[in-house]
Amino acid sequence: MIPAPIRLLAYALSSTLGAIAAGAWIDPASAAEADRERPRNVILWVVDDQGFEAGCYGNKAIRTPALDRLAAEGTRFTRAHCTSASCSASRSVLMTGLYNHATGHYGHAHGYNHFSTYETVRSLPVLLAGAGYRTASIGKYHLAPEYVYRFDDYLNEGTQGARNAVRMARNAKEWIERSDRPFFIYVGCSDPHRGGGPDGFANFNDRPDYYPGIKPVRYQPEDVIVPGWLPDKRESREELAEYYQAISRADQGLGALLDALEATGHADDTLVMFLSDNGPCFPGAKTTLYQPGMNVPLVIRDPDQKKTGVVSEALVTWADITPTVLDWCGVKAVGPPLAPRESQGKLVEVANPQPIEFHGRSFRSVLAEERPRDFDEIHASHTFHEITMYYPMRVVISGNYKYILNLAHELEYPFASDLFASRTWQAVLRDGDKQFGKKSVYDFLHRPRHELFDLEADPFEGTNLAHEERHAAKLAELQEKLKAWQKRTGDPWVVKWEHE
Repeated sequence: MIPAPIRLLAYALSSTLGAIAAGAWIDPASAAEADRERPRNVILWVVDDQGFEAGCYGNKAIRTPALDRLAAEGTRFTRAHCTSASCSASRSVLMTGLYNHATGHYGHAHGYNHFSTYETVRSLPVLLAGAGYRTASIGKYHLAPEYVYRFDDYLNEGTQGARNAVRMARNAKEWIERSDRPFFIYVGCSDPHRGGGPDGFANFNDRPDYYPGIKPVRYQPEDVIVPGWLPDKRESREELAEYYQAISRADQGLGALLDALEATGHADDTLVMFLSDNGPCFPGAKTTLYQPGMNVPLVIRDPDQKKTGVVSEALVTWADITPTVLDWCGVKAVGPPLAPRESQGKLVEVANPQPIEFHGRSFRSVLAEERPRDFDEIHASHTFHEITMYYPMRVVISGNYKYILNLAHELEYPFASDLFASRTWQAVLRDGDKQFGKKSVYDFLHRPRHELFDLEADPFEGTNLAHEERHAAKLAELQEKLKAWQKRTGDPWVVKWEHE
């Protein structure tokens, strides 16, 4: 190991050089403060399409020992939410601290969808690189353009489409050992997303050694727990059993990464954040801002935190992730020395870069609190999944009440191709079911412009209160809050209040 004084000197020099190279400007006082402290490392572990299917979240049918361990050593959030229930769009929020409607990253980045973030946005890896951090991406990236979300290194060798999380952890360990500089690692695990295998979840049960280093953990349909928002059908149970297996596979990688931090001596100086980009890949969850789509797991281990095993009811969103990480690292980001020219989108220098105004805020100070004050209201903004799936929703949750504005309510709700093809939904169509979980099939597909729910009394949003006279005052209150938030965050769809 390099002696601490030399390591800190190199860190200070790299901070200055890194800021110039990355195009990010960091508050000098903040950088000096960080230099005086021990390095603070960050690992952001993002799984794909996982809901509350984990032991630490009360599911006794599934085995997730690594996530349970992380929860016991840190804080488990019960009211954390993504702001867009679509993989690519959601990741852009958690990596910028800004809502999609303000960055242009409305939906999927890949293929003909081609959504991307404005070039003037400074993302989390770029800001940390500017502060002297070395950065690495492992696994699912799903963002655009690359220069906005640039990492120093991309460590994807042998990860098998980001399904072999154990190999991803190994790649992380080898990279950590290369240098003593502080690090930020973004791990994007493709599990438990659908696709790639004969059973739809890339499990390859006929090839148990397909993922080297991972031991398959299998489940029986009769043993799974069917959540209240899904129909309890044979097909649903079969798919949930396969889904559980993919979750357990990813969990083994998380365990390997936690062990790697211990082995490299970084367990006590690394913030570990586990979260899912959006809810489960089943109809009724992913691609919709109903609770199963947006209320998802968040587990954080802060090595500075004295109280462990905390269960937090704070309302937080993925817009809060970037501000929280920067806060923990002691990095106060200010705007870049560039701004868009009005003509042709060219960039010109500006004299006095200003602090970046994130839409989210840091929740680091309340990690040890179960019911922190002032964390009782959040917003969400979903516009696209695939380019053909236009269905803009805007949401405000205040206390236990949730208001959804369905801006294209006259359209039938559009299905993601994999969710429509799922055995769960095909069985509903085959059997002519009228009910889907707590909602009617008709109501799921044909939504009113306004929806209001009491989440405490009706957690699966089965009863819309928007047209009940006794809730008129609450509806009006939340509508005004949502409209004000849209104006404050530059949502182009705010015009729909006046024109439709």
